[in-house]
Amino acid sequence: MRRALLTLGGTAVGLAALLSFKSHSLAAAAPDPAVSTPAASAGTSQPMAGGTGAGSASPASSPAGAGSAKAGASGPASVRTVTGAVDNTAYGPMQVQLTLAGAKITKVTVLQRTNSGSESDEIDGTAIPKLTSETLAAQSAHIDAVSGATYTSSGYIQSLQSALDRA
Repeated sequence: MRRALLTLGGTAVGLAALLSFKSHSLAAAAPDPAVSTPAASAGTSQPMAGGTGAGSASPASSPAGAGSAKAGASGPASVRTVTGAVDNTAYGPMQVQLTLAGAKITKVTVLQRTNSGSESDEIDGTAIPKLTSETLAAQSAHIDAVSGATYTSSGYIQSLQSALDRA
């Protein structure tokens, strides 16, 4: 009798937990790339040559994505760079910079990354490329964290969302 009561109670609790679970919908993630006004995006423009410097080497670099009138009548969408806020993690700061063509993210540059030794370097070396490719695929900050790189992933995503909010 006691075992039956425990089984019924456990089943009721499990069913209640299952029914209260709310999953994330892919449809909810779709509106985020439209944060800034969508213009005809040109996916082939690459204004920056890379690197992890301050990012001021590009003539298209402008704070908070001020409009660009450099494109001709048939030119590409405005290309701008937006820098996210620094997110201080337990293992150091994380900061990303986005290059956008219209509303499309064309490049992600990590300006600051965790810096607590060789283990951080190893973790960041594998996590950051995965986070960057997911960002370019998702075109939003709704990306999965990398297993084993929780703090790096969290800082990256927070700075990424900050940059998208500024775009």
